[in-house]
Amino acid sequence: MNKQLIECVPNISEGRDIAKINAIAAVVETVEGVKLLDVDPGKATNRTVITFVGEPENVIEAAFRLIKKAAELIDMSKHTGEHPRFGATDVCPLVPISGITIEEAAVYAHKLGERVGKELGIPGYYYENAATNETRKNLANCRAGEYEGLKEKLVNPTWKPDFGPAEFNETVAKTGAIAISSRDFLIAYNVNLNTTSTRRANAIAFDIREAGRVKYENGVSGKVMLDKDGEPIRIPGKLKAVKGIGWYIEEYGIAQISYNLTNINITPMHIAFDESEKSAIARGLRVTGSELIGLIPLKAMLDAGDYFLRKQQRSLGISEAEKIKIAVKSLGLDDLKPFNPNEKIIEYLLKDDTKKLIDLTVTGFAEETAAESIAPGGGSISAYVGALGVSLGTMVANLSAHKAGWDDKWEFYSDWAVKGQAYKNKLLQLVDEDTNAFNKIIDGFRMPKSTDEEKEARKQAIEKATIYATEIPFQVMETAFNSMEVMQAMLKEGMQSSISDAGVGALCARTAVVGAYFNVRINAKDIKDRVFAEDILAKSEVIYKKALAIEKEVVEFIMSKV
Repeated sequence: MNKQLIECVPNISEGRDIAKINAIAAVVETVEGVKLLDVDPGKATNRTVITFVGEPENVIEAAFRLIKKAAELIDMSKHTGEHPRFGATDVCPLVPISGITIEEAAVYAHKLGERVGKELGIPGYYYENAATNETRKNLANCRAGEYEGLKEKLVNPTWKPDFGPAEFNETVAKTGAIAISSRDFLIAYNVNLNTTSTRRANAIAFDIREAGRVKYENGVSGKVMLDKDGEPIRIPGKLKAVKGIGWYIEEYGIAQISYNLTNINITPMHIAFDESEKSAIARGLRVTGSELIGLIPLKAMLDAGDYFLRKQQRSLGISEAEKIKIAVKSLGLDDLKPFNPNEKIIEYLLKDDTKKLIDLTVTGFAEETAAESIAPGGGSISAYVGALGVSLGTMVANLSAHKAGWDDKWEFYSDWAVKGQAYKNKLLQLVDEDTNAFNKIIDGFRMPKSTDEEKEARKQAIEKATIYATEIPFQVMETAFNSMEVMQAMLKEGMQSSISDAGVGALCARTAVVGAYFNVRINAKDIKDRVFAEDILAKSEVIYKKALAIEKEVVEFIMSKV
């Protein structure tokens, strides 16, 4: 079973006093197993978004400590800021990351809220997927009236808190209220405009956001039109799963459209940006860039890169780093301040610090291989040679996609480059995995063998590790062999001036197959389960022979052309 991970993204009502912000954020890592990922303060909004991740019980403990600390240091009776708010810790959403459903996360949200109400005396509401009724699903409804309207709201039977006191007592006067939820990954995203007008920024927000704008009798003025139930009639905006308002940010001297993208599978960041740009141009304005508040999933950045590459009719088969660079520049995410992907992309922040072979320089990799140690050995080198081979095939595909006069074929070459990148990434992952597999065998031999039980456990561990150390080079064989399709396609369809590059790529892939085949054979001979061993050897033999046949075809083809 996968480890359960949830992200917590509390927004505190302090964005100017760095000492207070740091003191509040610091309590997060007093809980073992919780990692603080990001602290993003905003002066104009006087609000800081804090992001941390961990297993559920640990995360809600860290959240409780943060809420308690914020209640001690922030006095809501003295708070001002551009962003709607009603509490010292204004909102505290729990977001499923892996191994847990949004419904399960809602149970933890309720557990946290109950403790906040009982132990801290702070009133609050459950919203989104943790909401107790439909009216409370929408955060804007829970926070309506903000801190200034809290005294009347708490005693209103309709808005009796889900937890904590239903009165505006001395504690609540200082802490305000809190909204706690379980929700999908939300992106807080601001679009920058070349204007200082909040009204014009709001007009664009109304064009775009799902809720749209209220309908008036005379179009933009006069009486508000009402439906049969007496509710205002609304003109829907262009995009679903988008909330938005316009505001002026004194810190930057510009107006922004501030969006919450509540489901990026429905409306991703790049679509919100593009539609805002269209609306701005129609209103005589320009979008100058955008700003990401908090963190973003890697996929959202890669999807944005792909979107703008398609608009340019450029190949999508480029590296992850290059796609992110395209996304940053296209969205203007560095318009107001530098954008560091290593600090803003959640997967990058969660990467472990374990030393990897593929992170070494070319020289470092060679020196590590030549050192007085058994690993990395032939298996890792085979995988790396295979990665280099398909990288050459991918290069030819990308060059062909960019060739003048071949504009109508860019998607064909892009598709091949994307395939090549996938093969390359898999082979790079196998470089380290082959060494890890070998180390598992060594660990097995180091196990104690004093008792019969220890001997049996050691024997089983060695067998399991040996099977794994055979499966990994077999994966190298399969992947490297399959990658040869990229080089074969480019030899026939790619730029003819690059056929030697495609040919070298095919020869590298063949070397990877043969090298990994040697590893399969040498490891399989020590496997006690002979049924498994004979099966994997038979499959390997087929791949080996096919790779040699392709090599012969490739050499003959190139020799006929050069």
